[in-house]
This record gives sequence, C-alpha cells and structure tokens, in this order.
Amino acid sequence: MPLSRTTKREGYGFESSTATLATSVPPATIDPMTTPHVALLRGINVGGKNLISMAELAEAFRDAGYTEVRTHLQSGNVLFAAGRAAEDGIERMLEQRFGIPILVIVRTRDELAAIVAKAPADHASADLRSEVIFLKSPLTAKAALAQVPELREGVDSISAGPGVLYFSRVKARATKTRVQTLMAMPMFKQMTMRTWGTTTRLLALLDEA
Repeated sequence: MPLSRTTKREGYGFESSTATLATSVPPATIDPMTTPHVALLRGINVGGKNLISMAELAEAFRDAGYTEVRTHLQSGNVLFAAGRAAEDGIERMLEQRFGIPILVIVRTRDELAAIVAKAPADHASADLRSEVIFLKSPLTAKAALAQVPELREGVDSISAGPGVLYFSRVKARATKTRVQTLMAMPMFKQMTMRTWGTTTRLLALLDEA
C-alpha cells in the first residue's frame, strides 16, 4: 500500500493522499532471454532545449546493441529489449552521442506494471490531472515524499509507490496547484514526470512487443 499523507478533497466525494554512438561505449549485453524495458529521458525537447529527434534517439539505442527499439511521443520514451540495461551506461552513450548530459530512468515491463497497479484508486479519474513522477536511484519514494513541501489542500494529492510518486490535482482547480514548489526543489533534478495516460500507454506498448 503506497505511503501517503491523506486528506479529503472537499466537494469531490473521495479520499486522496496529499502533501498537500561513440565506439568507446560498450554495446549492450545481448542476451537470448531479453526483457522489455522503457527508458525515460529527462528534459529533452522542452522549451526549445536539448533537441533530439526520436529517429536519432532510436538509432543511438540500436547502435548500442539494444533490440526492438521504438519511441513514443517526443518527450524521450524509448522502448527496447535487453538482457540488462544499466542507466549509467545509457547516460554515457547518450552524452557521447548527442553532447549533452541526460538523466535516464529505466524500468522493466514488470516494474512498470507494478507502478500502474499500485497507483491510487482515483488516479485515472476524469476529475483529475494525474502524473507519475519517476525517481532516480538512490532517491527513494519514502525519502522524496518526506521532503515534499506543503501542497494545496483540496487540490493537490501526492503519494508514494514503487520508485515513484503519484501526483494529481483536481482538474477544475488545476490553476491553484502548488506543484511548482516541488519542481523547484533540487531533488526534482533526480526525477522525470509522465502523465498517467502516457504511463499506461507505455505499459500497453511494452505488452505489444
């Protein structure tokens, strides 16, 4: 059961948690027992910065030895198969390839499925705008949740899951959110955020592989 700090959003009738390739890079290990993975890149193609085409990104992964490589959207979601996938190795490969440091968080298909399964019951509600905030190890969900500043009671909701924080705000009051206070914190540089819709779509794509 996810860690959370709970409150009731007034007027919405449900309980919710709140606070308020460079050749010097070794190729991926080719293993006949490959596993579907997704790599989540932080901060590319945002505000005209760190521009990388998805075709070039997919090619970089293929050149590094990964198979069944696909991308989803322009925000840096790479689906691939590998026997193992080290985040630091992918980060080195991308920096050598594109000349910019990029934080990468990798999850297997089963890890992503557990994240989706353990989300708050209302996370998919049409009344909410919901995200999943993926955490870069060694930052834990428990430690991150403990540092979250006070958010807007009755609007914002945040709880901890397996290597993630689940964040949502009431759609009708979304302009009142205080999520910017979290995004301004130094620890946010060790996180990358995806919408709930993108997260569940990535899982569906991994299941199609």
